[in-house]
Amino acid sequence: MPRWRALPDELDPQVREFAEQLRRVVDRTGLSVAAVADRTGYSKTSWERYLNGRLLAPKGAIVALAEVTGTPPIHLTTMWELAERAWSRSEMRHDRTVEAVRISQARAALGEFGPPPDVRESGAGESDVGRIAVTPGIAGPAGVSPTMPASRDARTTADGAPGGSGPRRTTLFLAGVVGVVTIVVGAFLLTDGGDPQQAVGTTGPSSPASAGPSTALPSGVLCGGADCTGRDAEEMGCSGDLVTTAKTATVGATLVEVRYSRTCGAAWGRITQAAQGDGVRVTVGSVRQTGAITVAGDTIAYTPMVAVKNAADATACAVLASGQQGCTP
Repeated sequence: MPRWRALPDELDPQVREFAEQLRRVVDRTGLSVAAVADRTGYSKTSWERYLNGRLLAPKGAIVALAEVTGTPPIHLTTMWELAERAWSRSEMRHDRTVEAVRISQARAALGEFGPPPDVRESGAGESDVGRIAVTPGIAGPAGVSPTMPASRDARTTADGAPGGSGPRRTTLFLAGVVGVVTIVVGAFLLTDGGDPQQAVGTTGPSSPASAGPSTALPSGVLCGGADCTGRDAEEMGCSGDLVTTAKTATVGATLVEVRYSRTCGAAWGRITQAAQGDGVRVTVGSVRQTGAITVAGDTIAYTPMVAVKNAADATACAVLASGQQGCTP
């Protein structure tokens, strides 16, 4: 039996190449996935997802893998950066899809009420009523274009009165409902049930200026907004393909970053290329979270998360054991 499962067909070529490279690194050492998990500090389940192309490994996991396998970290991290950009492009496509669905749902909800009373009572012309009766972007009855006026039959009741109530209005309402159901089911299938591990080609690199999390969290994401404050990003499912780097700064040889998950509506601080005794903090308004490297040989530290509506509101700072300090913009 082959050691590895076939990678998903829909993977971006750069992500596929990165996953294959990770497999080669593990194969060269002869380590099992469980052994890799034990030595890197990342769970066996997480490594199975990383190595099977279901989730992009965080940079910390890649650095840890390089250390335990004797692989030059610069090469792996370079490939990781390319793969992360590919995941980010997929997130952007997903964001646009979700926004389109939400707009369509709103239009459908408004459309079910029919023309406003002032239009029905003002004696507006038939063409005006016809345009209101069919909501743009929502599928209407067969043969009626959503961007063209409805036919006279679609604008009148059986006795010729404009606006319409009764059977015709019921038909329009049902057509709107069918349109909404179709859109929602399509979005569900497109995102594979909302599982972020399958969303290759989807809530997108979110620009740091994006709003907070959507009300319906994807499968595997365990918190959103204020519920994420003080919690670990990886444990809550907010890392991997759901995170982007919003801000960076260099303090000595150490890189300090603001990490941001639009899906979770949260940010946290991270330092890499650091050493024992170095610390990191993230601040959003009056809320602050801190982290530090306490074990010799570790090079990465994270803070717990802080809820944000805009990544620009978060500032991360590195406080090094040498006394040097520095913050992101």
